[in-house]
Amino acid sequence: MTGLFKTLATAVGLAAILAAPSLANAADLPSNVRLVIGSKSTGGDTYQNSAIIAEALSKKLDINVKVDAVGVSEAFKALDRDSRGTTLMMFHDGAYMGNLYGVRGYDNIFEKYNVGATVSINPGNAYLVAKDSPFKSMEDVFAAAAAGQRIRVAIQAGGVSEIGLSAMKNAAKIMYPGAEENIVAVNTGSQADKNQLLFDRQADVINGSVQANEQFTQLPQDDQKAMRFIWVTAREKTIKQANPEGMGNTTSEELLGYTTPNVSVTMDGTNDFTFDKEFFFLFNKDMDPAIVETIDNALAEIYAEGKIQETQKNSFFIPNFLPSKEASAYLEGKSETIRKIISSISTN
Repeated sequence: MTGLFKTLATAVGLAAILAAPSLANAADLPSNVRLVIGSKSTGGDTYQNSAIIAEALSKKLDINVKVDAVGVSEAFKALDRDSRGTTLMMFHDGAYMGNLYGVRGYDNIFEKYNVGATVSINPGNAYLVAKDSPFKSMEDVFAAAAAGQRIRVAIQAGGVSEIGLSAMKNAAKIMYPGAEENIVAVNTGSQADKNQLLFDRQADVINGSVQANEQFTQLPQDDQKAMRFIWVTAREKTIKQANPEGMGNTTSEELLGYTTPNVSVTMDGTNDFTFDKEFFFLFNKDMDPAIVETIDNALAEIYAEGKIQETQKNSFFIPNFLPSKEASAYLEGKSETIRKIISSISTN
């Protein structure tokens, strides 16, 4: 190619780039997007994760993405009604686990919706006891159940809370056959409800999170609200990705003391049960695929820039971006693994 043709080709290429539509306009995205979430709390981890992503997408795409905490049922209904791309949804593994547990209102998300990109992991899914509890560890819990003591575990049925309870019962059954019957669910609602059951000593163990409950672990033992972690379900390698300072006054190194292999909740007598709570998008099945592509591309750029990872880690979330197709296949495989666990565990 002569110098002249090289110059012309370069000019034509540059003109094409300048004439190309911006990322924000690539799929004619609406200027206002409602991001519904499967939670009614504006202080929980679902809202926190979604707000971080909404702000990043708003800046990248020059649109207004507003998080709307409407709860599971209303979020699915809103997504069902809107195929234009003006309503998107963000939730976590509970989106498919509710269906696996047979909870009314939860459809098979892999059939009814398009599963979008994953964005982060909350490594803080945890189980706690009162600080003055005689149970100092999961070993104490299992031993008490084996001795015939009734262990009341406060959970929110049909999701992340319950899979941890199921894992406890399964481990008890493997180690002390029959002991699983002494680990019983106290079904309740929000984190505040679970906390209150522990405050009132109406539960022996509660499901919580590092983000929501760490503050209570710093209280003196004679405080009725004082708690202690006994199990964090996240994988060891996930916690190791967190900032060393951890959350609040609890360092990542201290949190590792509550994860496998330091805490063992066996899954099959050989391997320990672990669970990372992951957050991802859900889209109306009839929504223009070009919108999904635009969102994927925008997220890819956002994560490549590296700033969002700092924001997420500062809130004790682990960055975990996978584009839609890869995320959908990964999460469907994860759901099948959990399906097998649920089918092998009796929670009755």
